[in-house]
Amino acid sequence: MINFFEYNWQVRDEWFHWCNQLTTEELLKDRIGGVGSILYTLFHIIDVEYSWLRGIQGKEDVVFNFDDDKTLARVITLSNTLRYEIVEFLKTNTHEIHDGFVTVPWDENEYTKDEILHHIIAHEIHHIGQLSVWARELELMPVPANFIGRKLKSVFSY
Repeated sequence: MINFFEYNWQVRDEWFHWCNQLTTEELLKDRIGGVGSILYTLFHIIDVEYSWLRGIQGKEDVVFNFDDDKTLARVITLSNTLRYEIVEFLKTNTHEIHDGFVTVPWDENEYTKDEILHHIIAHEIHHIGQLSVWARELELMPVPANFIGRKLKSVFSY
């Protein structure tokens, strides 16, 4: 499962690079479908990943305000900063990460840690698909989503 986190991070970083060709206005423009704009979608992916992983750890949720991170550079910094904390958790808890049930303040249901990990991965892949649609609407080539052929960075090399 860690390979899919690495895959998502690699694809996310490629989307960040892809975003450099757009103006801030294009990055913030509300779009049809998804959660709003290109930049907000990337922010949302990061926020959801971090919130659920803190939930798995029994830690209090940290709420980030998009208005505080409304530039590409700030969203990239947020992604990189939070990733290191996530990596440390994944490195030290891989053998016990799937056991146990979790409840979080934003959802009344109880989930297994395994369900949450799968949700985090699928959630990002879903939104990356939305970014691909918007890229094509802008008549730009989206970031390739293939898993096969990627040289993934090992979580243990962070």
